[in-house]
Amino acid sequence: MSRLDELIQELCPNGVTTVPLSEVAHYAKTRIDVSEVNENNYVGVENLLQEKQGKTAASSVPVSGGVIAFECGDVLIGNIRPYLKKIWLADCDGGTNGDVLAVQINDRSFLMPEFLYYVLSSDQFFLYDVQNSKGAKMPRGSKEAVMKYTIPVPPLPVQSEIVKILDNFTELTAELTAELTARKQQYEYYRDELLKPKDNIPMVALKDVATEIYRGSGIKRDQVTDDGIPCVRYGEIYTTYNTWFNKCVSHTKLEYVSSPKYFEHGDILFAITGESIGDIAKSVAYVGHEKCLAGGDIVVLKHKQNPRYLAHVLATQAAREQKSKGKVKSKVVHSNVPSIEQITIPLPSLDVQERYANALDNFDAICSDLKIGLPAEIEARKKQYEFYRDQLLAFAEGGRTILTQTDRQTDR
Repeated sequence: MSRLDELIQELCPNGVTTVPLSEVAHYAKTRIDVSEVNENNYVGVENLLQEKQGKTAASSVPVSGGVIAFECGDVLIGNIRPYLKKIWLADCDGGTNGDVLAVQINDRSFLMPEFLYYVLSSDQFFLYDVQNSKGAKMPRGSKEAVMKYTIPVPPLPVQSEIVKILDNFTELTAELTAELTARKQQYEYYRDELLKPKDNIPMVALKDVATEIYRGSGIKRDQVTDDGIPCVRYGEIYTTYNTWFNKCVSHTKLEYVSSPKYFEHGDILFAITGESIGDIAKSVAYVGHEKCLAGGDIVVLKHKQNPRYLAHVLATQAAREQKSKGKVKSKVVHSNVPSIEQITIPLPSLDVQERYANALDNFDAICSDLKIGLPAEIEARKKQYEFYRDQLLAFAEGGRTILTQTDRQTDR
C-alpha cells in the first residue's frame, strides 16, 4: 500500500470535502501602478505559453496605467483563447492584466497553492472552462463559472502527498527535456559542421538546383476536410512537419481550389509567410508517393537531388541566415521566390548526399521521433503524469485511488 493510500484510509476513508472554488479562493482585485512591476515580475497572457515560468519574455510591460497585483503562490489562469489551458503557479509577487485571472487562496492552512495548481491544470477543468467560455471571435473564460467549479479539498497531509507525487513526475520530465534540448543542440552543431562549405564541394544557388519553382494556391482553414486530396497549408510547415515527411495530415476537396498547385515525391516546400525572421522560409522535404496540393504562401521547389539532403542543408544556420532576408510587413515576415532562388548551398555528388542524409536522419530521429529514444520517453512520461494527476484528483467520492492497485509502479 502506498503512503498516499495510508493517509487516505486514516484521514478521509469515506471521501473528501468538495466545494466550489469561490468558498476557498477569490480573484485578486488590488490594482497597482505599472511602475511597480518590471520585466521580471509582470505576467501577460503570452507568458503562459512558456514551458517554464520565471523571467518574462513573451510579454512586454505596459508603458502606463494600472495592473492587477498577484502574490507568490497565486494560481494564474489564461482567460482568453488560445490560452485557456495555460496555468502558472506564481513564484513571486507581481502584476498582470485582464487576460489573466489571479486566483488567491483564502486560507493556505486549509488549501495548498501547489495542490490547487494541479487541480486547475487538469483536463476536467480545461473542458469546463472551454464549455463556459463566451464570445465568437476571441472567446473568454467566464470568471463566474470558474468560481463555481467544484474542487476536492482533502486534509493537508493528503494534499501534500499528492503534490509530492506529481512534483516527482514533472521534475523527471523536466530533466529528460533538458537532456533532449542538449542533444538537439549537439545535433544542430554536428549537422552544421558536416554540411558547412568545403573547398572540394561546389556552392550552388537554388535557382540552379531547381528544375521548377512556383507558389502554391490558397487553401482556407474551413476548406480542410477529413478526406479528399492530401494537402499542406503553410502554417503546418512550422507546427507539424520536421525535416521531411511522407504523409499529409490535412485534406481538402478539389472544388475548393480554383487554381490547384501540386507537389510530389522529393519536392521541397518553403513557408514564405511567418511571424519570425529567424524561422521564415522554413523548408521541409516530401518523400511520400501521393500527389498533394500546396496551399498559399508555400513555394514548391522541384529538383533532381536527394530531397532528404536538401532538407537537412536548408535547415543549417548558414541557410537560415540567407532565408532571414525577408521583409517585415504589418508584423508579419514574408519571403518570395526570387529570395529563395538566391540561397546557396554546398552540393556534393548524389552518393555523398545519400550518406550525409542517412547519418543526419539517424541523429535527427534520436532527437525528434516520438516513437524512439528520449522523445518517446518524454511523451510517455507526460501521458503518465496526466493520467495519475487526473486519478489522484478524482478520489473524492470513494476515498480510494488507483495507487492501491499500482503502488509499486507509482512509488518507483
